[in-house]
Amino acid sequence: QVQLVESGGGLVQAGDSLRLSCAASGRTFSGYTMGWFRQAPGKEREFVAAITWSGYSTSYADSVKGRFTISRDNAKNTVALQMNSLKPEDTAVYYCAGRTGYFETSASRYNYWGQGTQVTVSS
Repeated sequence: QVQLVESGGGLVQAGDSLRLSCAASGRTFSGYTMGWFRQAPGKEREFVAAITWSGYSTSYADSVKGRFTISRDNAKNTVALQMNSLKPEDTAVYYCAGRTGYFETSASRYNYWGQGTQVTVSS
């Protein structure tokens, strides 16, 4: 069992940056692929980014490529999402998720979830 806790959300203006962090506890964190998803009101949860257990491979949604960067520190059991050039359409609750195996873009493939952190980008 892995417990995930996100932090770092908030209210920012368009063009600003924000860094989300996810702290993991429980089973060996380094063995898990970690991902970030987001869900806006009235919309389905969507894939944002993922990183393999080694940190060598990453994947991004087209909507955030070039603006967001996912990283992890296995020694500290944390995964981060650096978000730059934020847009109002990035407004959502952001969730950290974990799974065994390679990264997947489907939320249903992830076994462990945090409670989410709200990101609001004003225009």
